[in-house]
Amino acid sequence: MLELPFDPPVQKIEHELFNEKAVQVFMKRDDLIHPFVSGNKWRKLKYVFEFAKKNNKKYLVSFGGAYSNHLVALASAGAMYGFKTTAFVRGEEVKNHMLMLCKTWGMQLIFVSRESYRDKYKLFETHFGNDDSYLFIDEGGRGELAMLGCAEITDGIDADFTHAFCAVGTGTTMAGIALGVSKKNMQAEGICILKSAEGIENDVKKLIPELHNWKMHHNFHRGGYAKTDEELMRFITEFATQTGILLDQVYTGKMVLAVFNLIKNDYFKPQSKILLVHTGGLLGLLSQV
Repeated sequence: MLELPFDPPVQKIEHELFNEKAVQVFMKRDDLIHPFVSGNKWRKLKYVFEFAKKNNKKYLVSFGGAYSNHLVALASAGAMYGFKTTAFVRGEEVKNHMLMLCKTWGMQLIFVSRESYRDKYKLFETHFGNDDSYLFIDEGGRGELAMLGCAEITDGIDADFTHAFCAVGTGTTMAGIALGVSKKNMQAEGICILKSAEGIENDVKKLIPELHNWKMHHNFHRGGYAKTDEELMRFITEFATQTGILLDQVYTGKMVLAVFNLIKNDYFKPQSKILLVHTGGLLGLLSQV
């Protein structure tokens, strides 16, 4: 269940800056896994779906905002593997391309106030707590099972990489990558895309309390979650033109731009070999139309 359809390639990224600073940069193209269950979403759901099947769960219930890539992925994967899906959506009822896709795959949407949304377990218990066939899946798919799936991102990656970078929303992917590279003498690093979210580091520590091979950067959120600016959008366009690779403005775009800035400022030693993990989420680009 949810076995990868193929092993996503690792693509070398060429840029004159990298030659100038004597570093090598590669990208793990997890965005190519699936058009809708892409990147870390497939990874996060892999063992959750396995758990659901083994424990006779028929209904999968999760949480997210109106533009949640996680909800789109859950709805799509649920339809593929015969699960019914429900989502509690934060905020007033709206219509957009993301929620339209969720509905098309049969997901039930329940819009709740931002205040009610804060207590996700209460929402779940109130609506479905008396039925063991329902499974609670936290916002963004975060949790230990999701981390184990994300730990497989670096399977088969050469041990001569010095750094592995990802965008950080919940911290689960970051923890998984740190776990995956813990025996490869590689540093896992995350670019936090939320403002004033230093507490996410505590969530990572809870998942991997024995590991110290990771670091999180908090200065590249560009104003906060889903905030954009002209520099970021210009960079995404230039990167796509030069490499053919699309980046979204919420997650991977901010991460890649941050790494470019770190390279410019001599953060890396010469001869460093850097892996950028593309975590998908490209549907978010459509919100800019």
